[in-house]
Amino acid sequence: MKVELLSITPNAEKLIEYAGRTAYLSFGKQKRGSEKEFIKMIIKHGHLSVLEHASASFRINGGSRAFTHQLVRHRLSSFTQQSQRYVNESNFIYIEPDSVKNNTKTHTLFVKFMDDAKKTYLELQKLGIKKEDARFVLPNAVESQIVVTANLREWRHIIELRSSFNAQWEIKSITIQILKILKKHASTVFEDFEIDEQNNIIKKKEL
Repeated sequence: MKVELLSITPNAEKLIEYAGRTAYLSFGKQKRGSEKEFIKMIIKHGHLSVLEHASASFRINGGSRAFTHQLVRHRLSSFTQQSQRYVNESNFIYIEPDSVKNNTKTHTLFVKFMDDAKKTYLELQKLGIKKEDARFVLPNAVESQIVVTANLREWRHIIELRSSFNAQWEIKSITIQILKILKKHASTVFEDFEIDEQNNIIKKKEL
């Protein structure tokens, strides 16, 4: 799975500080580096709406439709996804969970099902069925591409929810990749998120 940052609000943390100081009319307190302490303060006090002034867009490639079905539930985000109506999926790539792949019996069963789905899709097309209807036989395992844009408050929500111990492995892996990128570009906004590489989860700490 590949996560690519397409765009992020320039000087995101400075913008957040400026917007937040509008509430207090405390512009005179701005100085070099003051945005970091200001952002820590608003996060500590739960004033997260100020984070909505900055946003980031990502292109995610190599995730399954099962993954994207989870992601698009975050309705405060914007999505553009690879269309199965217009894109020919005759040679679709699929994602196989390790739990299936690591068992000979389940792996064989899984691969057979994918092969059968692909043959059925092709046969429907040969019989004159349009892609928009032939796609009904495509499984959730089919690889997809999606572009997602969300403000930084929503990214915090997505990351916290989708990287917990009980989160599904695929979306957990993707959100951890997203967090690593966001930490490089808006480090203070995500400073209280720590990546536990050993357990592949994200923990929160006090600022």
